[in-house]
Amino acid sequence: MIIVGEKINTSRKSIADAVKERDAEFIGEVAQEQAEAGAHYIDVNAGTFLEQEIDSLCWLVEVVQNEVDLPLCLDSPNPKALSEAIKHHKGEAMINSISLEKDRFQALLPVITGQPCCVVALCMAEASMPNTVEERVQVGSNLINKLTEQGFPLEKIYVDPLVQPISVDTRMGAAVLGAIQSIMNDFPGVNTICGLSNISFGLPMRSLINRNFLSLCMKAGLSAAILDPTDKQLMATLLSTDMLLGRDEYCENFIEAYQSGRISML
Repeated sequence: MIIVGEKINTSRKSIADAVKERDAEFIGEVAQEQAEAGAHYIDVNAGTFLEQEIDSLCWLVEVVQNEVDLPLCLDSPNPKALSEAIKHHKGEAMINSISLEKDRFQALLPVITGQPCCVVALCMAEASMPNTVEERVQVGSNLINKLTEQGFPLEKIYVDPLVQPISVDTRMGAAVLGAIQSIMNDFPGVNTICGLSNISFGLPMRSLINRNFLSLCMKAGLSAAILDPTDKQLMATLLSTDMLLGRDEYCENFIEAYQSGRISML
């Protein structure tokens, strides 16, 4: 299970303040904390800065990679920001994200095919956000086919079925689970990813909802999740589910995390 640490996002006030003030020490500490907690990628997002997004995102890339020896998930709806940020990235980044929207697809295609990288492929077309399993699978399948036709490796595609809050529509959880399962069955070798905490938006006891949804997603075949790796209860759920699904030989990952204090029931 691939963990993308979500905390370096300027939608969080502390991160926005640190980026505005160019507080590299604070950003580095947040990156290091997530790396030590078990993240495989560190997400960097400066989307709230609008006109300053490109400069801020490039700055974040350099600061975080100076602090941790991990690849980054470059997170922006702006193709120009992603095109510039990847120039500052050392190694193979994850680009978040491309979609079936024509302008966005065409703008990002040369970026993701110009150097080795992974890409998050959103199940979003021109019309609207998907509601059903079928809508998600159709858009996801079209994206996979269009990307592989351009020579992009199947195993470097991470399809995002777009988790939406169940507080708005209680069918959204089941729709995502069905989409994950169908996409993983229909395209052996592809990956799926989601922004986990979207599911619980607007509800009490969000961490409980997130933990249970994560287990269900993993059973459906989810490959990766954008989440807070410093949440010890969430990580306990992730690692115990991985173990129960037979993906942790000799239970080594779970035991090591327990002994090191990286997971907790409290």
